[in-house]
Amino acid sequence: MSNSSSNASNTNSPFSFSRQTLQGLAAQVLDLAKVGGASAAEAEVSEGSGLSLSVRHGQIETIEHNRDKGIGISVYLGQRRGHASTSDFSADALARTVEKALSIARFTAEDVCAGLAEPDLLARAAVLDTLVPSLDLYHPWNIGVEAAAELARSCEASALSVDPRITNSEGGSLSSQVSQFIYANSLGFSGGYPTSRQSLSCAVIAEENEAMQRDYWYTTARAAADLDSAESVGLRAGERSLRRLNGRKLSTRQCPVLFEAPIATGLIASFVSAISGGHLYRKSTFLLDSLGSQVFPSFLQIQERPFIARGLSSSPFDSEGVATQDREVVKDGVVQGYFLGSYSARKLGMHSTGNAGGNHNLIVPSTGEDFAALLKKMDNGLLVTELLGHGLNMVTGDYSRGAAGFWVENGVIAYPVEEITIAGNLRDMFKSIVAIGTDVETRGSRRVGSILIEQMTVAGE
Repeated sequence: MSNSSSNASNTNSPFSFSRQTLQGLAAQVLDLAKVGGASAAEAEVSEGSGLSLSVRHGQIETIEHNRDKGIGISVYLGQRRGHASTSDFSADALARTVEKALSIARFTAEDVCAGLAEPDLLARAAVLDTLVPSLDLYHPWNIGVEAAAELARSCEASALSVDPRITNSEGGSLSSQVSQFIYANSLGFSGGYPTSRQSLSCAVIAEENEAMQRDYWYTTARAAADLDSAESVGLRAGERSLRRLNGRKLSTRQCPVLFEAPIATGLIASFVSAISGGHLYRKSTFLLDSLGSQVFPSFLQIQERPFIARGLSSSPFDSEGVATQDREVVKDGVVQGYFLGSYSARKLGMHSTGNAGGNHNLIVPSTGEDFAALLKKMDNGLLVTELLGHGLNMVTGDYSRGAAGFWVENGVIAYPVEEITIAGNLRDMFKSIVAIGTDVETRGSRRVGSILIEQMTVAGE
């Protein structure tokens, strides 16, 4: 089985190697592993390059050109696994790397769950030949240093122009990255494709009455044409910093809490982690044995959609070559499936869900309210725009985070608040979700709007 998407292997290509060369390197190390006595093997060969640049007060502060490559090989001697990697693609280096992996495997204990993915779950070449181009994940941005600096300057200048109280800047930054890879294994699978990721960001500091507040904003996309304008990113960063001035503390209370969309993605991330293989087979999650259980309100759905064109987490197969698929992770509030790779699936007596390496474009549909409507629905409560610390106990679900945001009265933002803590239990928080906004956050692997939770503990003075 093989798959090779077209590669811009010409003078304008940002890559040093053709797709065929990467495939040949993967095949070479698999052959070496077989000759060395491996009963099975898998390899990933990759390379990447890019430009990262930052400006501060209009002056270029950092310029970084990166170019890297690597190959990782996992070998199996029966149920014993060894892994080694190298950034040297010479024949001698590849031979030494395979031998290192074999040596590690010889001294590793047998694990009945170790091994390649099941052959019938692997993505098929005929499907990949059509699917990879349709995902439209590769949009190299041939931007030079001066043009990149000008965009970063425009972003920063826009932020600084919002108000005289914005007195300082942490800078505007631009990043343009491309990469390509081939994953292959001894079952005959070989597939890969190039991807790109562009981003533009800005962070500024507002000051009033000897108090300072910082905030930021960014945009990211596969293609530069899909980025928000530099001016709009800067404007958002400036406005967000400015609105945090003159923050107050709150007295301890029970009240509704609205997680702003960029923060709400973290709630979904915690759910994903709780029903992922590692936590499940180690029995270290508060959502153990939750398959078929009502975890969320009946109106809530979570969909996995790996095939969104230009999606930031789109992929036709996972890191083991298992075909991805559209699926309903949560339907009417009930958990329909876990996030499993081959190893964790075997530990649980199940099958891989195509999630070795993580989830693919999770979508949480809105309940129909825009942000203003969510505020009105909450009436009086806390809008959270920033979280601090990592206060989550995955075993019990206990949740406690430092927070900042705004107090809302009669459905309208009243004033900024800071130095508070929000606390609850994720099991209760999930069940007490009241609404999900239309202000969907699309800058990562989880697409969700602001999430309103009926009640949490807010600890303050």
